[in-house]
Amino acid sequence: MPNAKAGSPHNPDGAERFNEERAAYTVARAQPNLEAGVAAIREVVATLKPIPGVYRMLDARGDVLYVGKARSLKARVVNYTQVNQLTNRLQRMVSQCRSMEIVTTNSEAEALLLEAQLIKRYRPPFNVLLRDDKSFPFILLRADHEFPRIHKHRGARRAKGNYYGPFASAGSVNTTLNALEKLFLLRSCTDSFFNNRNRPCLLYQIKRCSAPCVGRISGEDYAALVGQAKDFLAGKSSKVQADLEKQMAKAAEGLDFETAAILRDRLRAATFIQGSQAINAKSVGDADVFALRSNGGQMCVQAFFIRGGQNWGHRAFFPSHVKDVEEDQVLANVMLQFYEEVPPPPNVLVDRKLLETELIEAALSELAEKKVAISIPQRGDRRKLMAQAERNAVEALERRLAESGTKAKVQRELAEFLELGEPPKRIEVYDNSHIQGAKAVGAMVVASPEGFEKSQYRKFNIKSAQTNDDFAMMREVMERRFTRAMKDDPDREREGVWPDLVLVDGGKGQLSSVMEVLGELGIEDLPVIGIAKGPHHGREGREIFHFPDGREKMLPTNSPVLFYAQNLRDEVHRYVIGAHRAKRSKAITASPLDEIPGIGPARKRALLLHFGTASKVRAAALEDLQRAPGVSDAVARTIYDFYHAGG
Repeated sequence: MPNAKAGSPHNPDGAERFNEERAAYTVARAQPNLEAGVAAIREVVATLKPIPGVYRMLDARGDVLYVGKARSLKARVVNYTQVNQLTNRLQRMVSQCRSMEIVTTNSEAEALLLEAQLIKRYRPPFNVLLRDDKSFPFILLRADHEFPRIHKHRGARRAKGNYYGPFASAGSVNTTLNALEKLFLLRSCTDSFFNNRNRPCLLYQIKRCSAPCVGRISGEDYAALVGQAKDFLAGKSSKVQADLEKQMAKAAEGLDFETAAILRDRLRAATFIQGSQAINAKSVGDADVFALRSNGGQMCVQAFFIRGGQNWGHRAFFPSHVKDVEEDQVLANVMLQFYEEVPPPPNVLVDRKLLETELIEAALSELAEKKVAISIPQRGDRRKLMAQAERNAVEALERRLAESGTKAKVQRELAEFLELGEPPKRIEVYDNSHIQGAKAVGAMVVASPEGFEKSQYRKFNIKSAQTNDDFAMMREVMERRFTRAMKDDPDREREGVWPDLVLVDGGKGQLSSVMEVLGELGIEDLPVIGIAKGPHHGREGREIFHFPDGREKMLPTNSPVLFYAQNLRDEVHRYVIGAHRAKRSKAITASPLDEIPGIGPARKRALLLHFGTASKVRAAALEDLQRAPGVSDAVARTIYDFYHAGG
């Protein structure tokens, strides 16, 4: 069995931390077969050792069915060969298994972390999955500038500075950020904007910035504001408010009423932030609160985010693939996948005992590089927080079930209206955007019964259609999309490759273009519908649904199915217009020098500073190019030859 080194889940360069082994035993048979699955697992068990690690079960195509961790790989994996002791869910998984991949780790805690990372990466159908396409926003107070900037941040935490969060939504972080700017007058502009100011911007006029860019505040005083902001965000809000009150009183005694008014407004901002927290959590410090409730075959995990004794919001998670899984195991899986993105706080409060509490604590402590404790609150503010989280979980789950019932009804009515055999599980919606044929972009958005699947969205840079021809653009998009689908899954066996319904934004022309492409590819059974604005669209909001056979149908203006279809169309409009604008913006900032091989940003900047414009670079003689700063003789020759090919 071949061996291959694999990196750490959090440090890809840590080659010595994990050892990955791919089982060579594979059965080339796609149909579920319990005996074949057990045989494949037994073949792998014979090579395993009683050491910690992570295992992946793969089907005949190599897709990941399940990711699991074990203190002893040999003892854990052999259990899957005892078919009579497995649940129906696990028997279905084993019947599809045809090979396995094994990763050994140094400890069970490392295996637990790697398991969570691989589940988020592969999203296997037999694992509990935390369905959440959005990353969590933070407030970042940077530390790489003389006058630090405060702003909203998403994604990898590479910038040097202090991160505060997570916040439950962009709205909550924006509201808090606006109040913090009023409270501490810290700049929020980019460094390039900051470096090119010669007078204060509007934020200074509306008292949301101290204008350090033009020297309206000294470095020492600005540093004092930064210190106050750090204290406030770390939970020392009462100290900051007391200091502001003293300064305001002193200014009023000195008859400096303008300064007193500014300090009064800053105090109001502090009061607003604290008043918007909704929960008194001063004694809690830094903690996350998780409560789980189940009903009707669905589960909801409600999470509260407490930092510095302040509530930064809450979010409800609805994990999938939870059938036949114990509630404590679902909660543990949700927590571990959640902390793959968000750094764990020192305290994690849960509403029930977890099966492997000590192991999860060890894994989270390793992830946070500090002690993390998991506990069930019994009294005081922590118990009140948990009670509120439990109430929110119940209410969120009730809303979810009500919405699911409504969505299922709409899906059934949509299938009936569009004459489909059953409600579609995957709907793909297509549109394109351009200006007189220029910077043309096509787009595909995907919807499922659970909502929009944003990770499945796709953009298409239109290449062949250079004129103002919507039909040709749609033909190119559909040809590229379904040529790829036929290559990846010609038998239509894989989930998420082929749609159950295709909606095209447009009328008969766009629809006929799509049907022409599908006919050329030999695809004749794919439901395709065109959605076009009706004759009274502006007044009544009517749409015409075009069928491939030439028929047209309309829905009543108050139909939930019409609202759903309009929502699908509006989403593809939003996505494709955003992609088109991004392409236009990139073209606006592009330079002819970008096309020259070997010319990076630094040399481009040096050339433009020396010659003034790209046209002057083009017209420059070889000797002039060689005299430009930062340009070697070889680079000068490359530039000259690029513009003077053939001499």
